[in-house]
Amino acid sequence: MFVHFCPLLLVPLALGFLALLVGGALVAGGAVTVAAAGLSVVAGLLAVALVVLALLAPIWLPLLALLGLISLCRRGHRAGA
Repeated sequence: MFVHFCPLLLVPLALGFLALLVGGALVAGGAVTVAAAGLSVVAGLLAVALVVLALLAPIWLPLLALLGLISLCRRGHRAGA
């Protein structure tokens, strides 16, 4: 007698599976949207950081060269191991 009801029991199961599939697609779409928004924010912040570095280059490039020169001079006076 249970065999006669199998097609009737498969309908709610198939509808539930379809609902889970649609829900999963919506969640995946939302995750992709959030990831795209996050990546665009990161790209914008990187662009701002590069602009700031370019504007401050007259300050930090000579400072970096001076630190490198000091490092080279100090390295020459160290005793070898």
